[in-house]
Amino acid sequence: MASYAFDLKPCSRLTVDALGPAGQRTFYLQGVKGRQVVTLIIEKQQAQALAAGIDELLSEVEEQASLDRAPEPGSDKLSLLDPLSPRFRVGRLGLGYEADEDLVVIFVQELLSDEEEAQREPVTGRFWASREQMAALSAHVGKLAAAGRPICALCGNPIDLDGHFCPPSNGHAAATLWQ
Repeated sequence: MASYAFDLKPCSRLTVDALGPAGQRTFYLQGVKGRQVVTLIIEKQQAQALAAGIDELLSEVEEQASLDRAPEPGSDKLSLLDPLSPRFRVGRLGLGYEADEDLVVIFVQELLSDEEEAQREPVTGRFWASREQMAALSAHVGKLAAAGRPICALCGNPIDLDGHFCPPSNGHAAATLWQ
C-alpha cells in the first residue's frame, strides 16, 4: 500500500485560488482538516483539468449510482487561509471516488527535476471531500480561470495589457487589429 505524506480524509475545507496580477498569478490547491493545512502550488491548466475531471467524475458517479446531483454550497469557504507555505509544486493530479463513504479523492504527486528524480521518490498526498465540496470547487475554478487575461479570438492565446504576438494576423499585435 502506498504511503502518503498527507491524507486529509475528509477535508473540512478544499479550495483552489490564485494570487497575483492576471498573467502572473500563482495558483494554489489547499486542503484543511482540523488544524492541518496543506497548501500546494499548481498550474492554471492543472486547475482547469481538475475542474473538468471533477465534473466528469461527478456525472458518472451520480448516473451510475442514481444519486441526486450534488448541491453547490456558497463560496464563502473557498478563499485561501494564511499563512501560505506551499509544501511543493504538483506534477501530477488524479481523481477517484470511494462509494462506501461517498467521498471524492484528489491524488497529488510532487513535480521533481530530473536530478531530484534520480535521488528520491516524489512526495504524494490525498485530499478527500464530499461531492458537494467538489462541485463547489469545480464551479469556483471555472470562475477563477475566467478572471484571468482575455483570450484572443484569432489564436486562442492570452492577451497581455500591451497586446500580444498573434500568428494568424501575420505577427501584428492583436490589439491593433480592431482599431
